[in-house]
Amino acid sequence: MLRLSSAVLAALLPVAASAADLRIGLAVPPTAIDPHFHNNGQNNSNSSHIFDALTRQDEAQRIKPSLAESWRTIDDRTWEFKLRQGVAFHDGSPFTAEDVAFTLKRAPDVPRSPSSFAGYLKAVADYEVIDPHTIRIRTKGPDPLLPVNLSKVWIISAKAGREATTADYNSGKAMIGTGPYAFAEWATGERLTLKRNDRYWGEREPWDKVDLRIIPAPAARVAALLAGDVDLIADVPSTNRADLERNQAVKVWSGASNRVVFLSMDVASETPLPGVEAKDGTALAKNPLRDPRVRAALSKAIDRKAIVERVLEGDGLPADQLLPAGLFGRSPNLALETSDIEAAKQLLKEAGYPDGFKLPLYTSHDRVANAANVVQTVAQWWTRLGLQVKVETMPHTIYLTRAGKSELAAMLHSWGAGTGEASDTLGALVHTVIPSAGFGASNRGRYGNPKVDELIDQALVTVDDARREALLIAATDAAIKDHAVLPLYFSTNVWATRKGLEYKVRTDSNTLAMGVRAK
Repeated sequence: MLRLSSAVLAALLPVAASAADLRIGLAVPPTAIDPHFHNNGQNNSNSSHIFDALTRQDEAQRIKPSLAESWRTIDDRTWEFKLRQGVAFHDGSPFTAEDVAFTLKRAPDVPRSPSSFAGYLKAVADYEVIDPHTIRIRTKGPDPLLPVNLSKVWIISAKAGREATTADYNSGKAMIGTGPYAFAEWATGERLTLKRNDRYWGEREPWDKVDLRIIPAPAARVAALLAGDVDLIADVPSTNRADLERNQAVKVWSGASNRVVFLSMDVASETPLPGVEAKDGTALAKNPLRDPRVRAALSKAIDRKAIVERVLEGDGLPADQLLPAGLFGRSPNLALETSDIEAAKQLLKEAGYPDGFKLPLYTSHDRVANAANVVQTVAQWWTRLGLQVKVETMPHTIYLTRAGKSELAAMLHSWGAGTGEASDTLGALVHTVIPSAGFGASNRGRYGNPKVDELIDQALVTVDDARREALLIAATDAAIKDHAVLPLYFSTNVWATRKGLEYKVRTDSNTLAMGVRAK
């Protein structure tokens, strides 16, 4: 039916509702609009319309000036940032170094945050306002990545945020930024509406109003584009990409992604979590997922190329590690693991589980494209291995809560390398969980390995780029060989627009109104 719709509507596709309005169809709703509540891709993408950071990442994740015009090191523990003058917040109040200081205090410590921004600021010891447009940040040790990490910390207004809670941001009351668009309305789970910020210090945006509409169903998103209800859609489903590329009324835009989709397993519990038991329903003496041989067997049973070719229809790349090619800290030493069921069975036997065991496998159905199909496919391979696998899907809000409470034994997640290099990814996913230091914020399996931790910790204070990269590679090698998590594939970013629009593709998967222009 969708193919028929594509053919029939091709000639009827209208232009945007207004030449100055832009309507974007998104697959994933934000979990909050408080810019510091939950560090995830969609939230950060939305925040970048309303807020600026001291530095910014371009479409290839190269660091550029933003609210900071320049920065330099005073000594090996002190960075000085010169702030852009003449910048105003959406309410007209001037942006100063006091707003930066207020942000640095709030961002890492938002109550009940499911994934904190503390990881970006874990090296910060203190800071000092020198004058209204100069701030110095002192770090606990040498921190060569501070300007990179600060590209992910949204600067908020001290005036608007002094007494504000997450509820005040989510209501719009405190949503005062310096970004190219200002907050207009948020209909939870449905739509975030923005209006152009005519005070913006940077390039003037062509769109008076931007509607970020949440359309989770892939077919509905495509249909909305074809019907002219939206001008751009994110996460074009692989099943419709070929038809859209043949449609003269639309244009498909695609590029490589920094996002890895992976499986995480509970390796912290001494006794198994609920559902992990012998096939006859009796209790297991210990948690089998703590055994590296079991994790290796689960990994070896998976055919990653088949996932990309058959489930994703080519929209992805099989993953051998956590970072795709081209990013700083990717290891040259790791090869894609080939599927070998017999070898996997032998590993399981050596671990003491020759007949397998019961294992629940979880995913949300409204976050990662094709997630349900991917886990069903993984479950089939694990069944061939001898396990009895029960797949359970749920809304992401419930999934995130349960994962955060360590209730899930094996689960599918995704992670984008937000800083464009390995330290952020390693620190969030495989470093031992240390909330006070900003480590392990998304380490849902609670993996911990002193050797991996030490390598990551050393990298974070190593100024020499070559030495730091060697440490990050060593940490990656150790974590992947220990099967800390099981990387499956790197997603491909695919958008589609109506004819007459251009979109600047990004490796970070963000869907930005700032990247949309009329030809």
